[in-house]
Amino acid sequence: MDRLLELTYRAEQSHFWFRGFRWYVQPEVARAVAGIASPTILDCGCGTGANLEWLRQFGTAYGFDLTANGLALGHQMGRRGMARATIAAIPFPDASADLATSFDVFQGLPDQVERDALREMHRVLKPGGHLILNVAALDMLRGHHSALAEEVRRYTPTRLRQAVEEHGFRIERLTFAHAVLFPLMLPVRLWQRRRGAATVAPGEFDITVPSAPVNALLTVAVGVEAAALRLVDMPIGSSLMCHARKIT
Repeated sequence: MDRLLELTYRAEQSHFWFRGFRWYVQPEVARAVAGIASPTILDCGCGTGANLEWLRQFGTAYGFDLTANGLALGHQMGRRGMARATIAAIPFPDASADLATSFDVFQGLPDQVERDALREMHRVLKPGGHLILNVAALDMLRGHHSALAEEVRRYTPTRLRQAVEEHGFRIERLTFAHAVLFPLMLPVRLWQRRRGAATVAPGEFDITVPSAPVNALLTVAVGVEAAALRLVDMPIGSSLMCHARKIT
C-alpha cells in the first residue's frame, strides 16, 4: 500500500484517470452541499490529501488515513487538516459532518471493516447528511493493479447498493464511471490474469502517467464522459460512484 501511495502522489495531478475522477465526482459534491452554509466535509481514507485541496472549494474539509506514509507525503506538500486514524473508528463526534466521502478505499476493506466504516460514516453525518463513495467495479477487471492496491473485492451495483442501504442510507445516485476506459482495460486485465506474474512491479503500469500524447488523448476522452455524466448514468465502467443520504 505504501508503494501505491507513492505512485499516486506522483500521478494524481496529471494522470488522465485522476483528472476524470475529479471531473465526474465534483458535481456530485456540489449537489450534496448545495444550500448548506459553511458545510463540513470529511474525507475518509484521504491518502496524501490531494482530494482535500479541491473539496475545500465546497466547504471546510478534513481528512484522515491509516497509512502514515500517505500522510507524510501530504504534509511534505504543505497539506493540512489530516490526521492518522482508521475508518472503522472515525475521530469525529456524532452528527458533525454534512458530507462524508471515501474515494477508492472500500475495495481494500475486509467485510467487517466495510460494515464498521459505513456504520461510522453514518454516525458522524448530520441527519440528512450525504455520503459519496467511489469504488473499483467488476471482478472481470481484476489484474496486476488489484494486487498493488490490495483489493479485497470489486463491486457490482447490487453489492454496493446493498451495503449502503443496510446502514441507514437512501441511494440518490449509483452509476458506473470511466466507461470510456472499459474497452481498453478489459483486454489488458484479462491478459494479465492469463499471463500470471508481472515482469514489472505489479500494477505500476496502470498508475504511471503515460506519454504526453496518450495522456492528452485519454484526458479528452474522460472529460467528454464527465460532461455526459452530468446528464446520464453510465451502463458500465471501471468504477462505481454512489451518492446516498442518511435517512435514519
